[in-house]
Amino acid sequence: MIKEILRNDKIEVIASQSSKDDMPYCGDGYYFISTNEYFLCILADGLGSGKHAYESSHAVTEIVKDHHMESVEVLMEICNGVLVNKRGAAVSILKVYYDTKQFVYSSVGNIRFFLYNPVSDKLVYPLPVTGYLSGRMQKYHTQRFDYEPNAKFILHSDGLQLQGAKSALKSYHYLEQNVRMIMERDMVKSDDTTLIIGGLL
Repeated sequence: MIKEILRNDKIEVIASQSSKDDMPYCGDGYYFISTNEYFLCILADGLGSGKHAYESSHAVTEIVKDHHMESVEVLMEICNGVLVNKRGAAVSILKVYYDTKQFVYSSVGNIRFFLYNPVSDKLVYPLPVTGYLSGRMQKYHTQRFDYEPNAKFILHSDGLQLQGAKSALKSYHYLEQNVRMIMERDMVKSDDTTLIIGGLL
């Protein structure tokens, strides 16, 4: 189910989300914002499902909402700190800087990120760092990727078993069509699922 759409003169982003077995609480949380300088997106997957998973992912997204102007490295530290005495969460944060045409990305856990650069026809897929954030001391691996005009990206939780990320991002469908096609084809109904697709304009 499409939950949110963001469109401006720099970026278009669509988020789709569903809870495990249509439960009232979704253990996934996300937040994104676009300013004149950057686009920031966080996706958090609380461990397990239900209310406790929701509390972890919600705490992370709320703290990022209040500090989105910070660097990705600082945001990961803040997210880890807010999860003390909570169940924990897999967390991915990406920040797109419009002036330098760069993605900055950091992730801990089983969230997947794909960036497709159409001019070079290359798919970027950072290898995930195992584990999760829980307040314990943690090492973070932050990466930077250049993006080309009309680049597209996907960020998704493990409730989606995505098949053929490159072909999905190469398609000339509207982003809404891409989202619906992927969710219908690749979603695992026995898990919370979040899919975020974006295109640079």
